[in-house]
Amino acid sequence: MKKGDVIGGYRVISEPTNANGGKCIWAFAEKGGGQYFVKRFLEPKRPRDDAADSPSVRIRRQLAREFESRHRTIMERLRPDARGGGNLVLATDFFHEGSTYYKVTERIDTSSLEKPQTLEPRHKMVLLKTLGNSLKQLHDIDVVHGDLKPLNVLVQKRDGAAFHTAKLIDFDDSYVSGKPPEPDDIAGDSVYGAPEWRHYMQRDESVGPRHLTCAVDIFALGLMTHLYLTGELPHHDKRYGSPADAVNAGELLDLDLRLSDEMLGLLRGMTARAPGGRPRITTFLKALSDPKVCALQHRRPGTAKGRPPAGKPAPAGDGAKPSGSSAAGPRTSRIKAKNLTSASRPRTGTPAPEPPRTPAEADGPAAPAPSAPAAPSAPAATPPAAEAPVERASRVRINLGDRRRRPGSS
Repeated sequence: MKKGDVIGGYRVISEPTNANGGKCIWAFAEKGGGQYFVKRFLEPKRPRDDAADSPSVRIRRQLAREFESRHRTIMERLRPDARGGGNLVLATDFFHEGSTYYKVTERIDTSSLEKPQTLEPRHKMVLLKTLGNSLKQLHDIDVVHGDLKPLNVLVQKRDGAAFHTAKLIDFDDSYVSGKPPEPDDIAGDSVYGAPEWRHYMQRDESVGPRHLTCAVDIFALGLMTHLYLTGELPHHDKRYGSPADAVNAGELLDLDLRLSDEMLGLLRGMTARAPGGRPRITTFLKALSDPKVCALQHRRPGTAKGRPPAGKPAPAGDGAKPSGSSAAGPRTSRIKAKNLTSASRPRTGTPAPEPPRTPAEADGPAAPAPSAPAAPSAPAATPPAAEAPVERASRVRINLGDRRRRPGSS
């Protein structure tokens, strides 16, 4: 394909390029006075009808049939004239010329807002709603986009419009829920890929095609929502190459605590490891009922909700925000250490103290302060008898008040 070529009735009017094309080459074209976007697939290659039969040809024919069937199935389900599909940029033509496949969509303005996080909360809410509604069009007919990422979402504002909207493009990697291509043929972006998608790509036997459902898109949408609201993806330990790899390792993604409590809870669910634990797209849309949900706030440490369950603290990660949980620990420790010091003498009639416990057996917050071991060693340096009552009076004075007779009092 080169500029000036006529392919399937479309005349190429720009130099073909592979920029952001993956396994494709694309160019702009025209036909009948209309402007189009033409994509040429580099693979698979369709064997000629008169090709001699052989095992390799039979395999190539089978791959070609599966490729054609998947694309035509998606085109039949996703109609350009479908109600509510105005923000879906769908294919208008799919054909092969010789051994090469081509797909055509209408040409649209490819400019996109670079920093959605700079929008006001109400504008962010409308943007996310249009993206969510576009995804709902797919999920309502059991279609997985399969490659949801910012590059495949155009954030635009029409002349005279009050709000930006999101146009969803590139359905070349879409598939029917539970029926993805083989791992060698499936596409996607590892940064936005879901945990089960990563396992499937790695041919983990515990994850089969049936596990790749619309929940794959929900995980990616959760990451993109965080990006659109804050300007960054959720942080994770740099040992892992992607958010999904971190989640598969049992880590919790580090969400920006400036997000509202409702949004924190929603995103925590959307980025859950188990597909069944993620909310449906309708839940995502219902959550966007108030612009305050999309507002950022600077809060005091420890006031954010939507935090991980007790016993599973989120990893600090690079650039983690303070959660306030560490501040509460030392205060509790000091109070309990004081109580332990003031009650260091056993009361009459109480059983003998138990042997010291190991650190693993002791309660963390209630453990004696570092100075506590000094108490047992006091008898070794016993002061004169006359001074002993003074020490006892000092301890009473600290806890119960000074009761000694003041000089000159009666």
